[in-house]
Amino acid sequence: MQEIGNNTIIKKPRLTIRIGQQSLSFSAVNTAQANRIVFEPYTVKSGISMAANLREAFKEIDLQRSGWQRAMVLIDSPVLMMPVDEFNENNKETLYNHAITDHQNDAILSTVLPSLNAVAVYSINKDLKLVIDDNFSDVRFLHVCVPVWNHFYRRSFTGVRQKLYVYFHDKKFDVFCFQQNRFKFTNSFNSDLAPDVVYFVLNIWKQLAFDNKRDELHLVGTLPDKENLVQELRSFIQNVYVINPKAEFNRSPITEIKDLPYDLMTYFVKG
Repeated sequence: MQEIGNNTIIKKPRLTIRIGQQSLSFSAVNTAQANRIVFEPYTVKSGISMAANLREAFKEIDLQRSGWQRAMVLIDSPVLMMPVDEFNENNKETLYNHAITDHQNDAILSTVLPSLNAVAVYSINKDLKLVIDDNFSDVRFLHVCVPVWNHFYRRSFTGVRQKLYVYFHDKKFDVFCFQQNRFKFTNSFNSDLAPDVVYFVLNIWKQLAFDNKRDELHLVGTLPDKENLVQELRSFIQNVYVINPKAEFNRSPITEIKDLPYDLMTYFVKG
């Protein structure tokens, strides 16, 4: 378990649970010491469900012993992005299951993104949700990419060049860009192999008609085979940048926490 001070972190009076495809962690602002973050990853056991892992984690982690009643749960699952004007709460399950298969037995959640005029629709295993609901009286859910989308949307206003962002996490990568107050493109790919990244990113770059010499490609997160990946991309795209969290967040001490995902950094620092 790690603690780190940061006087810029927004206080969150909730236990934050991040659930990836094969990862689980807990974090919160330390209630005993102002402006300090506690981060506690949990080693997921193979062979049992994530719901079962969460039950075991609640028995073992130090943070849960503080008696939290409120939780913010960040979920990594396939997402369907819909325009706000076309979103209807009553048919989100039908649309999600039509667009994304093999989630018929999941609970379907949604988060409105006001700045982007969009709604992110995503899923969580019903057994997993039941474990969470049984342990907390007040629960909020969020897709793991929401803090990242919001942050880079604000960041995209700097300069006049078009920007394509790639966020690497949980052995996958999300590619997205913005135009005015909406998504111009967003998609997710389940791979952590550098050749796959190059193939998909260059195809998206071409599809969006970005300029190889003028426009910008920004990479952030846990890059696979970082040096070779960046070198290969730069052989096609002139302006390729790897975002350094320390520089991005003004050397915030939160960036020193080992294995803390970029989305959690963004969530705590930017809100």
